[in-house]
Amino acid sequence: MTTRVEKARAAYADHDVLHDVDLDIGAGERVSVLGPSGSGKSTLLRVIAGLHPLRSGRVVIDGEDVTRRPPESRGIGLVPQEGALFPHLDVAANIGYGIRGLRLRSAHRDARVRDLADVVGLGDLVRRRPHELSGGQRQRVAVARALAHEPRLVLMDEPFSALDAGLRQQVRDDVAQILRDRGVGVALITHDQEEALSLGDRVAVLRAGRIVQVGTPRDVYTAPADAWTARFLGEALILPAHAHGDRATCVLGDIALSAPARGAVSIVLRPEQIRLHAADGHAGSGEVTRIRYFGHDALVDLRLDAGTDLTVRVGPDIDVAPGERAAVSVRGAAAPLPPE
Repeated sequence: MTTRVEKARAAYADHDVLHDVDLDIGAGERVSVLGPSGSGKSTLLRVIAGLHPLRSGRVVIDGEDVTRRPPESRGIGLVPQEGALFPHLDVAANIGYGIRGLRLRSAHRDARVRDLADVVGLGDLVRRRPHELSGGQRQRVAVARALAHEPRLVLMDEPFSALDAGLRQQVRDDVAQILRDRGVGVALITHDQEEALSLGDRVAVLRAGRIVQVGTPRDVYTAPADAWTARFLGEALILPAHAHGDRATCVLGDIALSAPARGAVSIVLRPEQIRLHAADGHAGSGEVTRIRYFGHDALVDLRLDAGTDLTVRVGPDIDVAPGERAAVSVRGAAAPLPPE
C-alpha cells in the first residue's frame, strides 16, 4: 500500500499546525517523521489516520482519495503513545479489540489473537491484565492490536518514549523486526534522533509544520538541508569557510567537501569526523576544556587557539585530560551549506 499526503494544511482553531506538507510512504517502507515538540508530528499522524480534519490538501491511499473516509475504513493500524491499552481487559481481549467489527467466526478470531500473541512473544501471557505486564510487554500488545485487522500501514506515535533507556533499544528492535516480517509500511513519529535514523528507511524532518528535508538516514545526517537540521540531527560543528570547488578553507585548514561549492559557505562536520592527536602547533591546535565519558565512547570539548569551540568523539581509551593541549584533523568530507 502506497500512502501519500499532498499539500496538507491542518489547524487547531485558528492556529495553523501543518503547512502544505507532502509525504509519501511506499509499500512496506518505514518512514521516520522526526521533529521537536510542537512541530506538528502527531497532527500529521492523526491526519493520515483520519482522526484530524484537513483545511486543505488530501490523503491518498493506493490511488484513492480517502480524505473524507472514516478512520476504520482506511486499512491503517495505530500504536499510540504508551500503548493506550484497556486496563480492564486482558492481553487477548486487548488484541481482539483490534478486529472488532470484522465478520469472523469465533474460532477464527481466537486463532488470530493467539497467532498475534505468539508473534509478539506474549503467547503465555494472554490472560494477564496490562498492570501485570512490563512497559515493553504493554507496547508489544499495542503492536499486536494494531496488526489484528491486517493493515498495510501502521502509524506509531512516540511508541517507545515511556520506556527505560535500557529497555527501549531492545523493544524497538523487536517491534521493528515484527513489522518487517509482516511486510507492513510504517510511519514512526518521534523526537528521538537515534530512533529515527536507526529505524527508518527514510527520514522526514519536520519543523514548525513544514517538512524541511526527506532522505535516507545517511543523507539527512551527512548532507543536512540547513544548519538547523544539521544541529537537530546530532552534534554538529558548523564553521564559516571559503569554498573553491571540492575543497574549502576554514579554521581547521583545507577541508574536502561532499559537494562542490564556491565562495563564502558554512561547512558541517560531525564529532566522529574529527580526530584528536598530539598538539603540533599548526591549525587545529588548542586546549581540552571538558570530557564527557559514556562507556562505549566519549566526547572531548576543545577550544582552538583561534577561539573556536568544537567537540570530538573518541573511543573509551582517552589519553588527554582537561587543561592539556591537543590538536585535531578532519576525516572525510564536510557538507557545504549557505553561510549563516
